Amino acid sequence: MKKVIVIGGGPAGMIAAGMAASRGYEVHLFEKNNKLGKKLYITGKGRCNLTNAGEIQELIEHIPGNANFLYSAFYTFTNQDTVDFFHQLGVPTKIERGNRVFPISDYAGDVVEALRGFLDQNGVQIHYNALVEKVYIQNGQAIGIKIGNIPNFHGDAVIVATGGLSYPTTGCTGDGYKFAREAGHTVKPLNPALVPLLIKEVWIQDLQGLSLKNIGITIKDAKKKAIYKDFGEMLFTHYGVSGPIILSASRHLLNNPSDIFMLHIDLKPALDAKVLDQRILRDFEKYHRKHFKNALDELLPQKLIPIIIQLSEIDPDKKVYEVTKEERKRLINLIKNLTCTITGTRGFKEAVITVGGVAVDEVNPATMESKMVQDLYFVGEVLDVDGYTGGFNLQIAFSTGYIAGMNV
Repeated sequence: MKKVIVIGGGPAGMIAAGMAASRGYEVHLFEKNNKLGKKLYITGKGRCNLTNAGEIQELIEHIPGNANFLYSAFYTFTNQDTVDFFHQLGVPTKIERGNRVFPISDYAGDVVEALRGFLDQNGVQIHYNALVEKVYIQNGQAIGIKIGNIPNFHGDAVIVATGGLSYPTTGCTGDGYKFAREAGHTVKPLNPALVPLLIKEVWIQDLQGLSLKNIGITIKDAKKKAIYKDFGEMLFTHYGVSGPIILSASRHLLNNPSDIFMLHIDLKPALDAKVLDQRILRDFEKYHRKHFKNALDELLPQKLIPIIIQLSEIDPDKKVYEVTKEERKRLINLIKNLTCTITGTRGFKEAVITVGGVAVDEVNPATMESKMVQDLYFVGEVLDVDGYTGGFNLQIAFSTGYIAGMNV
């Protein structure tokens, strides 16, 4: 009987192991933690954004890192296949804003337990607290691994599903990159992505905890060239900014020679400057006897008002009817173009994914097998592929894991 070794008990590793075992193979899954899916538990803020319900071409368009490599994988095991797979495992799903797919329970643990049941059902042998130290290669073929006090655990094929470097506390410490390099593979430069951004301005700390919906952002480089634009939800933190559109924006800071980036926030993207001015004038007329600081409650979130007043340099105790046209113009500019200086990111410790990894031109996209070493497979985040937030990265894991499991 063919003996398959899977290194890593994340989503890609679990589905790869289960599919290989469903074909009648003896499958051993090695997980360095004391439980499976440790990172999966925290995805989607603990709710687990399983996939995205958009058309396949839409999924491809949301993969900034080597999307073409994933055509075969996405069409072989589609997003609908992912949904059907979890329905069969007893995890009903729902679709939310942006075609994001979640378990109805809003609990990532249900997804992990379903995958664990899938492994048990197919007879996968799971080894916990098992740190794989080396993949053995002989005559251009993967033949086993070294683990702990077992110098040579033989296998007929090895699937590397070790994840990247993001959230290292979950066990993602880059082991797979070492295995790939030792096998002769190129590993593309590794960077944190889908990660919160650090902001220079001190006033940002006063906005900690404020969430803004339906706002627009633009990020510009040192030459004032726009490198990313988006619309949606963001969050202010004690160190800077986070939230879905910020995480996606962080991907575009990579491979850009600029060392200075500016974040421009449009608090009212649905209104142009002229319409916004008319709106402000209506509010001012309504509150014309109030102080300026008390006339913005219907226009802005309460927490944001002191910051906007401070930056506008308009006397907060000035009566509304005394605010000049020039001052009103400054106010409009702030609301349409609140500007912050990006100084960096929160790094791998808070990054959702790793950009970079095993070079995809050295891996067969139809099977996930190495083109350099026979019976060696790479799946999931260890590959040099990455998507935006919204379920795209988990779909990468499920699709590549499925393909490897069915072709090993």
